[in-house]
Amino acid sequence: MALPVKVQLQYWGGVFVALTLTLWFLGDVLMPFVIGGAIAYFLDPVADRLEAIGLSRILATALIAVISLVTFVLIALVIIPALLAQTTQLFEVTPQLFDNLQAFLRERFPSLLDESSLFRQTLLSLGEIIQRRGDALLDPIINSAASFLNFLFLLVIVPVVAVYMLLDWDRLTARVDDLLPRDHAPIVRRLAAEIDQTMASFVRGMGTVCLILGTYYAISLMLVGLQFGLVVGFFAGLITFIPYLGALLGGVLAIGLGLFQFWGDWISLGLVAGIFLVGQIIEGNILTPRLVGSSVGLHPVWLLVALSVFGALFGFIGLLVAVPVAAALGVITKFGLSQYTESRLYRGLSDREEP
Repeated sequence: MALPVKVQLQYWGGVFVALTLTLWFLGDVLMPFVIGGAIAYFLDPVADRLEAIGLSRILATALIAVISLVTFVLIALVIIPALLAQTTQLFEVTPQLFDNLQAFLRERFPSLLDESSLFRQTLLSLGEIIQRRGDALLDPIINSAASFLNFLFLLVIVPVVAVYMLLDWDRLTARVDDLLPRDHAPIVRRLAAEIDQTMASFVRGMGTVCLILGTYYAISLMLVGLQFGLVVGFFAGLITFIPYLGALLGGVLAIGLGLFQFWGDWISLGLVAGIFLVGQIIEGNILTPRLVGSSVGLHPVWLLVALSVFGALFGFIGLLVAVPVAAALGVITKFGLSQYTESRLYRGLSDREEP
């Protein structure tokens, strides 16, 4: 005999409160384990495919670990230092860029830059704010990256957790399935499958799209000769999960920087604009349809709300769990609405046949 609904709500409400308090008080401690679990979730399909071609789970995990380690070392030695250096330099030269913009406007549109002009005061204020906020944004990142203990902890714990969870992923999911309440197991399995499909489409699909486009933008812009091409490409790729926004903001930033660097060289400026146009065509016609599918099930606005709320409440650990929580809440909300539309509360007496 199933427990009464009121008692079940008490149990599950207690579980929810316990999880929330755990994230609140132990978020920093749990961060390496959450990152390791996310990496294992991301790589589990790769391990399954390697098993399908004849490798054991141990060999598949070992192969993935070696490839991931080599990739991480290359990124850590080549890309990250250059990215930090370019980002720092970009914030440092921002006032000079605004001075160049003022000189250009003074030559072409002198009326805009009178001493009492609101436009001129806005430009000066904006340049100072970007430099000040940019330094404030980068300082914690640089300091945390330079903290040997924190870096060493993440460097050791995250790969170990990821390897162990990837190795035992199938057993872990089977064990969780065995612990489901028997009366609700079918519904929980169905909802879990829908949540997994949504997360797989977004996390694996859009993550791969962002990585491919970010790499394409960065390499292409550096080949053209744009001074901060790596930063712009990384930024454009990072926000590609919001449709059109990555190409739009990245293109505006790249073209704006290109105007100062390539003024008069319209071929180079055209190449910069063409890079983002080609990237948008590739994303819309090749990458997103093949890697994500026609329906992701996780609206960008809903995702931004989840990132903002969880980031404000739980810090960086909140940002890590925002996507799975947003996916789960979205699926549960759809399930609740479907149950509501089939209930007597919604239908009332309209389904009763006329005598």
